[in-house]
Amino acid sequence: MGAVLGLCSAAQMACCCTSAACSLCCSACPSCANSTSTRLMYTLMLLLVMVAACVTLAPGLHEQMKKVPFCENSTGIVPGNFKVDCDQAVGYLAVYRICFAACLFFVLMALIMIGVKSSKDPRAGIQNGFWGIKYLVVIGGIIGAFFIPEGQFASTWMVFGMIGGFCFIIIQLILIIDFAHSWAEKWVSNYEESQSRGWYSALLLAMLSCYALTLTGIVLLYVYYTKPDGCDLSKFFISFNLILVVIASAISILPSVQEHQPRSGLLQSAVVSLYVMYLTWSALSNSAGECNASISATNEDTKEDIYWSSFDKQSIIGLVIWVCSVLYSCVRTASSSSKITMSEHILAKEGAGEGDGGEAGREETKVFDNEADDVAYSWTFFHIVFALASLYIMMTLTNWYNPSSQLSKENVASMWIKITSSWLCVGLYVWTLVAPAVFPDRDFS
Repeated sequence: MGAVLGLCSAAQMACCCTSAACSLCCSACPSCANSTSTRLMYTLMLLLVMVAACVTLAPGLHEQMKKVPFCENSTGIVPGNFKVDCDQAVGYLAVYRICFAACLFFVLMALIMIGVKSSKDPRAGIQNGFWGIKYLVVIGGIIGAFFIPEGQFASTWMVFGMIGGFCFIIIQLILIIDFAHSWAEKWVSNYEESQSRGWYSALLLAMLSCYALTLTGIVLLYVYYTKPDGCDLSKFFISFNLILVVIASAISILPSVQEHQPRSGLLQSAVVSLYVMYLTWSALSNSAGECNASISATNEDTKEDIYWSSFDKQSIIGLVIWVCSVLYSCVRTASSSSKITMSEHILAKEGAGEGDGGEAGREETKVFDNEADDVAYSWTFFHIVFALASLYIMMTLTNWYNPSSQLSKENVASMWIKITSSWLCVGLYVWTLVAPAVFPDRDFS
């Protein structure tokens, strides 16, 4: 399935070419809806931006840049006085500049696409085509961003990054809750139809695995982020979130909830609990002083300026979750569970437009238009989400730290953003459970 989806975006890229080789590649790709291939192409663009940002954080890159002759403080020799401050091309500030350009691109696209109702709009060509030009615009924007004077750029853009990152976390929460509901509904449906012990065992194993990982995470948080004396705030966060996930799990199996949602259960609660513990861990990694294991474990004799720091475990896990969320939003269509999880505003409409030419049209072109009558998703909101996603990448890669700070992994604002997100996650999930019971007359299907 993943390979087919990858080829779907490859088809759109290949069909931009006119050579025989590209035509052959295009003919070998499976057909897919224009709404899907376009979203995948923008996802590919964002992934490439993320890779470029990751490269600037490569361990040892700062020292290697000193060997480049035209860099300031270089050990090499270059004729004349031409010197470039290569420090601007690596480190956290480089990530800020790259993501700044990507964010502005998606904001511009969001403004251009305001009010588009179908692919018959003249602006549809900008949304679904001109990929070469759009990639060049992004590359040019990234190059131009490196000429922005440092000044207050980092501290100002960090504020935008924290706000945008928080907004994307909320969107990510909605997608994860939707995923948990759709996953459980699918497997429960398969079990009810087949009465197979295999599906029952899979449900049980998935649920127990998530809860086991959650419990393990709670124990590790107490071990590494608290101390017998002090660290009261860290203890409160861990204990309070533990209580919240226990309450949410209990609510999911209440008779009144089961009456309105027979397929709700502990699998969804287990997935949400695991994600809440990840957010708690991520928040505590930005906590202050001796209660932060990532700070206290650092060797004072060997630690480097945080400006040149590479990824940590939280960043890697956060990026993996981000990639999965973005891909999920691209390939998933809104279903019966999407209305109650509020993900219908993010996902494409189920069964949107049949496109021009029906099956015959699909055979003639590998990427067929399914939005001739109505768009499958809000193009403007899609680009807003991706602009927020670029800010989330920026904050995740820089560990939500101030890029101008010296040897400080503390960021109280980031800590509160993440811990508040964990509470919102539980709140949103509980809402999806109790809403049908609280509002029995409202249609959530």
